[in-house]
Amino acid sequence: MSHISPAKTRRTETEAEKASPFAGKTVAVVHAAWHSCGSYQVNVSQIAAYKALGARVISVAMMDDLARRPPQGARWPTYIEASRDIGADRRYFSGAPFSALASRLLVDGWWRLIHGDQASWLIELAKRAPLPEGFESETIDFVHANHYFTLPFVETLMRGRKVPVVLETQDIQARQYILRNKGGIFIPPYATYDGMLDVELSWMRRADLCAHLNEEEHRDFQQLLPELRHALIYPATPPAPLARGRDVIIVASDNYGNYVSLRWFLEEVAPLAGDARVAIYGNIDGGVKRRDAALYEAHRALFKGRVDDIGAVYASAGCVLLPTVEGHGLSIKAVEALSCGAPLVATPLAFRGMQVDPAKLGNVALAENAKQFADLWRDAQARAEHGPTAEPERSDTRRLYEEKFSQEAYAHALATVAAEL
Repeated sequence: MSHISPAKTRRTETEAEKASPFAGKTVAVVHAAWHSCGSYQVNVSQIAAYKALGARVISVAMMDDLARRPPQGARWPTYIEASRDIGADRRYFSGAPFSALASRLLVDGWWRLIHGDQASWLIELAKRAPLPEGFESETIDFVHANHYFTLPFVETLMRGRKVPVVLETQDIQARQYILRNKGGIFIPPYATYDGMLDVELSWMRRADLCAHLNEEEHRDFQQLLPELRHALIYPATPPAPLARGRDVIIVASDNYGNYVSLRWFLEEVAPLAGDARVAIYGNIDGGVKRRDAALYEAHRALFKGRVDDIGAVYASAGCVLLPTVEGHGLSIKAVEALSCGAPLVATPLAFRGMQVDPAKLGNVALAENAKQFADLWRDAQARAEHGPTAEPERSDTRRLYEEKFSQEAYAHALATVAAEL
């Protein structure tokens, strides 16, 4: 009969706790009901990380607009179908109903929205999102909330219980609102950056710890909210298949920063690139068409739209272009490009928030202006046409991805944060 010493048993239990610090606990990942974008990939990675740490994980999606009761309405079916791979053990959905217009929402939210105050509008919507059907039976041990505007909804979910809340900021949202307002129609007096930032910060103070996706965001929020605990946690992005093809590609989702960047590429870079070719994937096609129909029509042949298997696109790539001239926060599409190991042609801004000098990455060609970008694009295409000349898994960008943005690195960082709480 074997004998196991108490000391060895304690060591084994301690090792198991370190490997699965959330064993037996339920973690709620609360997020906006978005899909086909960088934020959605962040949510997928969060859920996978907590499950790897032993948790039962539920996804709670909040619609960022008035909506019919899920799964009815115009947006819910599309979101639910497009997010089937989210990976949670159970999913819940909620959003402010149209009946909220009969409340003070018109005064507290909509009146501010028509002046461009998106920060207050989202808070007022979140306050009116009801407890999801069936959520009454849940006992939550830990909350990972995404974006400040979900926090009123988190309070509804917790029903007065005190539970540790990590808030993942995903950029200073007031910056994004100012960018979006440039393309919108509002009435004076216009909402200001400082005013919307005040709304954002006031709600962030309710979190127990703020997690930030990039070094710029981490530094800025530390200065803005010195009384809170902060952590720099690079997001985990599922690795794209290794690039072993010959295609030249751009992948972009529909947001204003991507639109500005692609407009620069089409108007200033493409005319200088001769017969260089590129295929543009993602729902950015709809954003360009909506904002500048003439620009879209002039380059219609380049747009391939959203595809179900973006992995196959990266696998067939011989070069990825990152023509980034606008945007804040970490670019998830840039991280995806790193992971595929393909040669990259990029502007320095594509690497914002990464704490890395892209000039030191062997398979990255940096362009400071449109002419340089066009020249590097042509050179990269010529090399891609001869097929891969190096092993993508051994590339500098793939190694950077594994060190900073892999699922393993992310789970380790989350476990460290959880230990503090």
